[in-house]
Amino acid sequence: MRTLKRFYTGVNVRPHREGFEITLDGRPVRTPRGHPLALPTEALAAAVAAEWEAQKAEIVPAAMPLTQIANTALDRVSPNRESFRASVAAFGRSDLLCQRAEAPADLVRRQEDQWDPLLGWAAERYGARLAVGAGVMPIAQPIEAVAALETALAGLDDWTLAAAGVATAASESLVLALAVVEDRIGGEEAFALAVLDEVWQNERWGEDREAVARRNAIAAELSAAARFARLSRR
Repeated sequence: MRTLKRFYTGVNVRPHREGFEITLDGRPVRTPRGHPLALPTEALAAAVAAEWEAQKAEIVPAAMPLTQIANTALDRVSPNRESFRASVAAFGRSDLLCQRAEAPADLVRRQEDQWDPLLGWAAERYGARLAVGAGVMPIAQPIEAVAALETALAGLDDWTLAAAGVATAASESLVLALAVVEDRIGGEEAFALAVLDEVWQNERWGEDREAVARRNAIAAELSAAARFARLSRR
């Protein structure tokens, strides 16, 4: 991944008409598309500023997950909210938590024990009663359930929607992502639920280095999404 030389000395947070902006040596930071990097809360701005401060000789974007989510909110969500929301909502039609194993029995039970409570929460919280089925093909979901999840996304502000997009893509579960951004579960629990099948396989056949790296990336993305959503709340 491309990196840049660190070109600044001081990182600060100052009030902005949109909330709080990040400055480098007194100059405002801008997103890749030129928007001021202004955050809705001082707590989130301080956390983003800390990412900039933590950069050493080179700026490594991958080491700045909160900044990346903020850029997404400002550059992708705000200008094209409906398109972004639709891309996230699409995961509700093939949610990971609805795709169950046919066998063996202990994996089936683990999925039921750990995934069913979140599906029950989604049904109670949003009225989204998703269907569950076994096999590799996506389960056809009731139109009403999918619409309920879309309505839930529509109720999120741009910042939370950006975090939900990250969590959804990482976990392949819209229900899980909504639980994260609403603080129903934390990032660590979300990660455990998202990789449940893979962990079960590893318990029997051993670890794979590439799989470990992929899981580490998922864990980092879910943790960042949870933290971003929490800090962005006014």
